[in-house]
Amino acid sequence: MIAVDNLHMHFGGIRAVDGTSLNIEKGSITGLIGPNGAGKTTLFNVIAGAYKPTAGRVYLDDEDVTGLAPHELFKKGLLRTFQIAHEFSTLSVLENLMVVADNQPGERLWDAWFNNKQVQAFEDQVRVKALEVIEFLEISHLTHELAGNLSGGQKKLLELGRTMMVDAKIVFLDEVGAGVNRTLLKTIGTSILRLNEERGYTFCMIEHDMDFISRLCGPVIVMAEGKLLTQGTADEVKANEQVIEAYLGTGQKHGKNRTSS
Repeated sequence: MIAVDNLHMHFGGIRAVDGTSLNIEKGSITGLIGPNGAGKTTLFNVIAGAYKPTAGRVYLDDEDVTGLAPHELFKKGLLRTFQIAHEFSTLSVLENLMVVADNQPGERLWDAWFNNKQVQAFEDQVRVKALEVIEFLEISHLTHELAGNLSGGQKKLLELGRTMMVDAKIVFLDEVGAGVNRTLLKTIGTSILRLNEERGYTFCMIEHDMDFISRLCGPVIVMAEGKLLTQGTADEVKANEQVIEAYLGTGQKHGKNRTSS
């Protein structure tokens, strides 16, 4: 579904992404891991249109989408979440979901003034869908809660819910588990698996929690210093000497095998 071909993103003399090529298969949950500063979030930002790459191409379903703006990619079904959730804090959970819907007639002045029935009918449809998303995520008790009052984990669930309000093809999750307690993380993981298995969502996620990665992800891609280091299953990358070296600056010869930090 996503093909990245020899991608570069330079900031002055800093090569944040340095000739990375990778594929994300349709229907997969792909993990993207690597030590801090590996270029993971920069890669997400380039793919999702926040940055125009210095060089290289990005393809979505074989279409060259390099350099398209985030709103253009949104219309093509490419969405992302953020390490720090971006909610509308003074709107309720329900309202946060409802504002996502695209092409709302109420946003057009003419329709708002003269086609009130059409505006109301569309809003009713969006409300029904938003309530279905809330039920799917098992957060019905938060329906009318202000988003600013949610915990960090609940805000991550809300961000996941917003991707369900449109016809997403692929969702990029940036550290969905960061700052989330274990109970909510399990709920988030279950929701991601259900979206993948029941609705065909494709996911790519940056994550440092290898237990979470192992539970959810088939292929795992490892980056280091802006480059693709290796890829394989979670067990394969955890046992890979290059991965251990990248994370810890040491190898198995020192008896250490940690990749979760």
